[in-house]
Amino acid sequence: MTYRVAMDIGGTFTDVVCYDEQSGAVVASKAPTTPADLAEGVFAALGRVVADPARISFFVHGTTQGLNALLERKGARVLLLTSTGARDVYQIARGNRDRMFDLRYRKPTPLLPRSDVMEAAGRLDWRGEELQPLDEQAVRRAAHRARAEGFDAVAVTLLFSYVNPAHEIRAGQILTEELGDDVLVVLSHEVAREWREYERTSSAVLEAYTGPVVRAYLARIEQRFAERGLTVPVHVMQSSGGLVNAGHAMKRPLQTLLSGPVGGTMGGVAAARLLGRDPAHQNAICVDMGGTSFDVSLVVGGRPDVSAEAHIEGFPVLMPIVNLHTIGAGGGSIAYAEAGALRVGPESAGAVPGPACYGRGGTQPTVTDANVVLGRVDPAWFAGGLMRLDTDAANEAVATLADELHLDPLQLAEGICDVANAKMAQAIRTLTVEHGVEPREFALVAFGGAGAMHAVFIARELGIGEVVVPRFPGAFSAWGMLEADVRRDLTHPYFRQQNDLDGHDLATTLAQLHRQAEAALTGQGVPQTRQRVEHAVDMRYEGQDYTLTIPLTGADEPTADDFLQTIAQRYAEAHTSRYGHATPEAPVEFVMLRSTGYGTFPKNATTTPTTEAHPPAVRNVIFDGQVHRTPVLRRSALDGELEGPAIIVEETATTVIPPGCLAAPDANGFLIIKVTS
Repeated sequence: MTYRVAMDIGGTFTDVVCYDEQSGAVVASKAPTTPADLAEGVFAALGRVVADPARISFFVHGTTQGLNALLERKGARVLLLTSTGARDVYQIARGNRDRMFDLRYRKPTPLLPRSDVMEAAGRLDWRGEELQPLDEQAVRRAAHRARAEGFDAVAVTLLFSYVNPAHEIRAGQILTEELGDDVLVVLSHEVAREWREYERTSSAVLEAYTGPVVRAYLARIEQRFAERGLTVPVHVMQSSGGLVNAGHAMKRPLQTLLSGPVGGTMGGVAAARLLGRDPAHQNAICVDMGGTSFDVSLVVGGRPDVSAEAHIEGFPVLMPIVNLHTIGAGGGSIAYAEAGALRVGPESAGAVPGPACYGRGGTQPTVTDANVVLGRVDPAWFAGGLMRLDTDAANEAVATLADELHLDPLQLAEGICDVANAKMAQAIRTLTVEHGVEPREFALVAFGGAGAMHAVFIARELGIGEVVVPRFPGAFSAWGMLEADVRRDLTHPYFRQQNDLDGHDLATTLAQLHRQAEAALTGQGVPQTRQRVEHAVDMRYEGQDYTLTIPLTGADEPTADDFLQTIAQRYAEAHTSRYGHATPEAPVEFVMLRSTGYGTFPKNATTTPTTEAHPPAVRNVIFDGQVHRTPVLRRSALDGELEGPAIIVEETATTVIPPGCLAAPDANGFLIIKVTS
């Protein structure tokens, strides 16, 4: 037997999914996350699904090591080397146009002080032609300081290196000669070969800040897996929704920043496809509610919603990244009183001590405790029986806060859930309504340990009529990683005005990028028969500052007479979709070429899960202040349509179906819930 295995480390649990390549069976399990040594939780979870790692034929891993280091400000100490005269670019940053009238707005504190920025003479012009040679002695002085003062990483950001990286390459060679492998050297053109000095500098600093933590973690995981008999490369999820092997991830650690959460988006892509709708209507809102956070992302037309730029903790990042909105709302979010009102989150009880019902010393009420009080959780079979919940501790924690707010404990428990649901619905509006997207045109794909428990209530807030709960919702992000492809992204600055466009030059440049993308995929072990490359161009109207990315189709011929007219029309349509208007008569500009190479793995064959007879239990559950006698069913026992109220339990999650809603499993084992108002 051989297995394809994926693993996702969350704040509370480490999830694992195992696909048997011979039988097609899929097994999911989880183990408590071990913050002191994450590898312990990894191997504890793996041991529940695979006895011998040597039988693993493919392994993919999602990690939030870099993101955690950034969120907790526990990254590396970074020395920044810039061109003479550009020392303050990183500190000045940019003003926030969205909040220019907010008197309380403060720019995020830079990840390094101004005293840790050094300059090196040498200058290129905007065309990449050398005006002044690089001052190599200044680079060596930076290396000597990095060694003497114990810096963990050096980021190099020189002017116009995105056009001609020669000076940065030479600076990198000198730094490596002086510092060896003990200090990470990051070159901005390798992180983001794009214009905008501050954004490129920010991206390089972020990679230098998080890189040593990610590299050390991945090296340790690879070593420990090899010691246990794993014979295949460890693959890592990228923020773009694609996979790379751990070797490349250690070279470009910034690309793993959202590695864990993005697995759920790729699972949403696979789920939208498996629902059997035509590609144009494969739209899904993916919501991942775990123990500490709530992540929202979109699938539009069967593809993940990916941007070329994002902001993480207020810092701009230039790299392909799934548009993901995260708030502090999870099963472990703590409820408390503030100024006589109820507040929920963003602080979480985490894995230790966890919610009061975990029996690990937690005393503050959480969202999970509220669900226990309302009867919406089976305390005897939580997480497939891995844990038995302490209902008395949950009731005591909720009752204590209820006394403080002068409320009935059951009223407060529903209030905690209502506040959390409202916050999560607003997070969805941030990615949809605020961008002109109508959420009612999407299905809500709910996963994470607590996502299916709150999904219907969130859907009602937004007017969404369908909720999809996939198999193994608590481990769905790991399942999504098994459905992802290898992905490598390349960029090439290409500043051309409409009247200056040379179709032959554009075709030649795209052909070069195509070959580079194929070579990158080959280096990832992808055979040529499974490779494909897609191209796009960043465009804008003359006089505009920001761009839109316009895909190029296989039928586009840059040398054709009508190419410019076709691509300009496509840009006008995208502009109208994004901003509500266009100016078709205005000339356009080309700014950047983007090429993406995909290496497709065989998709896991879907097998219809078998039903197992299991008599339902009946318990009192609170909905809208009323007690309902509610069946508690095992998901493996579902067969046919079911009318709410009902509680459905399985190994990785609990699904709550309120009164009036209808639910039924489909051929792939997805639970389809029709939501009533």
